[in-house]
Amino acid sequence: MTESRRFIEVCAGCGGLSLGLMEAGWEPILLNEIDKTCCETLRENHPEVEVIQKSMTDLNVEEYRGRVDLLTGGVPCQSFSQAGLRRGLEDERGGLIMEFARLVDECEPKIFMIENVKGLITHQGGETIRLVKEHLSRDGNYKVHHKLLKAVEYGVPQKRERVFIIGIHRSMEREWKYPEPTNERKVLRDVLVDVPESPGYSYPERKREIMEMVPEGGCWVDLPEEIQEEYMGASLHSGGGKRGIARRLSMDEPCLTLTTSPCQKQTERCHPTETRPLTIREYARIQTFPDSFVFKGTVAKQYKQIGNAVPVKLANVIGIALIEYLEENIRNDV
Repeated sequence: MTESRRFIEVCAGCGGLSLGLMEAGWEPILLNEIDKTCCETLRENHPEVEVIQKSMTDLNVEEYRGRVDLLTGGVPCQSFSQAGLRRGLEDERGGLIMEFARLVDECEPKIFMIENVKGLITHQGGETIRLVKEHLSRDGNYKVHHKLLKAVEYGVPQKRERVFIIGIHRSMEREWKYPEPTNERKVLRDVLVDVPESPGYSYPERKREIMEMVPEGGCWVDLPEEIQEEYMGASLHSGGGKRGIARRLSMDEPCLTLTTSPCQKQTERCHPTETRPLTIREYARIQTFPDSFVFKGTVAKQYKQIGNAVPVKLANVIGIALIEYLEENIRNDV
């Protein structure tokens, strides 16, 4: 019988990563998040799990030493720059990497995993990711890997890219390999069907009139020139592609990366066939949350929680790969 695999998550957000791990067979020991509304969401969906609302800087996990297979979280890394560890300690976000490393030392998990934005790889010319990995190696106690994963390659109907930093304890002999892309490719037509009713933003009348002119899969460039001038203003003649402005999604394509709001001017996420922003439940479908998952708080806070989440399906694929890796190491030791 397969041994239960236990994990702790910090900076858990509303729980996309933890839900994917749980569906893969992982058992949560505790979930930590500083945001009150996110904690309400976690408690609503996982009443049997301990949820601690506090900064990870105030968290102590020494009591879990020897009981944790995985320590994970969406810990910000960007401020861990080429100025080195000293600047990382001085910066609040960079300091969170230091705190995560402290938690690793306290509970000494078999594996740790950090999920982060794709820009981390190129930040400071690659120096940031190098410093982060070097610091997290804990003087050779962990072999640290990183890889950019494209959610659309793992059954998620969204062009979302995230970096996953994974550290393997020195006691694990087998080489870690990230899961290969699956053949399951989803587009919006696959998920925007029979979506439950839910709240959502609406357009002011003039914006709705303008968005009516945008064809499916189109954006501001498809508007008449005089409407472009009206809608774009000074940004019309600025640099950059600006293809996120007045963007209507396409049913036959994966969604663009969801943000914390579906109707920010630079990152419009208009429904493919209806002239309105995506609703809460449509957002959740695209992030591969089940319809039964409840989001707490105001509509704005719900959008933010979902937009910041790890796609559940992507987390599930990684969770399965991690369990298989641990099982292979056990068989290898027998």
